[in-house]
Amino acid sequence: MVAATRKADFARYKAQAQVLKALAHPSRLLMVEELSHGERCVCELAGMVGAQMPTVSRHLAQLKHAGIVEDDKRGAQVFYRLKTPCVMNFFQCVTSVRENADR
Repeated sequence: MVAATRKADFARYKAQAQVLKALAHPSRLLMVEELSHGERCVCELAGMVGAQMPTVSRHLAQLKHAGIVEDDKRGAQVFYRLKTPCVMNFFQCVTSVRENADR
């Protein structure tokens, strides 16, 4: 029974690590914060990040795979929005950690 519980815990930790890994890039953090203000098309996000659209699309695919964002294709454009806005709570927590580390 204990081994099965540990295995289930490990699977949960692995899934959580996937979310953290998806957030572990400055460009993706910028995109997530921008999406917290409303949906954006890939072209808008590319301009904000200062990267080519294929690069931004790959970043967004990672965020989508982790369950952080979702997309909506409209004609030739793809729009993204936060699927889990609670991720912004994590941003606040990270800021608190950094402020305490700097003391």
